[in-house]
Amino acid sequence: MARAKVTTEVLRAMKQAGEPIAALTAYDHLWAGILDSAGIDVILVGDSVGTVVQGRDTTISVTMEQMLYHTEMVTRGTERALVIADMPFMSFQVSLETALRNAGDLLKEGNAEAVKLEGGIEVVETVRHLTEVGIPVMGHLGLTPQSIHKFGSYKVRGLNPSEADRIFRDAQALQDAGVFALVLEKVPGDLARRITEALDVQGESRVLTSAKGASIWQTELTAKAGAGRLLRFSALRQLPRWHERLTCLPEVRSLCRAPTCRAWCCMML
Repeated sequence: MARAKVTTEVLRAMKQAGEPIAALTAYDHLWAGILDSAGIDVILVGDSVGTVVQGRDTTISVTMEQMLYHTEMVTRGTERALVIADMPFMSFQVSLETALRNAGDLLKEGNAEAVKLEGGIEVVETVRHLTEVGIPVMGHLGLTPQSIHKFGSYKVRGLNPSEADRIFRDAQALQDAGVFALVLEKVPGDLARRITEALDVQGESRVLTSAKGASIWQTELTAKAGAGRLLRFSALRQLPRWHERLTCLPEVRSLCRAPTCRAWCCMML
């Protein structure tokens, strides 16, 4: 019996029903097939490929050509999961026309079903422009890695009231612009809950907090990346060693969906 395809509408229905969503990243055909077969709902082709696969210190150098290459590999290995492709640095900031062309290429050539871009009020017009022509957009607030040189570190964002209020206003603006989902990366748990409760869109919150689901880098599942390049995920300490993890992806999916999940990337719904 064929499994029902996950779409943005399915995700909305899952949120309304209170059903947790499991998400993982993948960068190639092999891993996409493994995660899809395990029942993962959302696969993100992240520009994190620059740090967790290419071995770079930031995601800044990742190009559109590289994202198209990895996205196309992932979509060929996926049947059920919704595939979302990251828009890399400077692929959407130059102009609305550039953003539309690059997002369109990720859907037309990469076969992605949605795109993700970083930023708040400053990208609202871009989000609105993309959604108006039928391109689903996932937003990304909090710690936005493409702005690492602005932040100067990967520390938690939104700890002081003024920054927390700004992130909240950005989230509202992105929802009004038409995003179907929102990543809140490395923000305090109370801020993530505040945004999640106030917004109608589903949110993938990369924060250490109680949540209804989680997203974990696939590279971490196999422990192939150096400890200096990836933060360690406490949820994965509940799993066997890396060479045994490939056989327990259903358990990973359950962990992602568990209300008590304490993973670095948690799905707030």
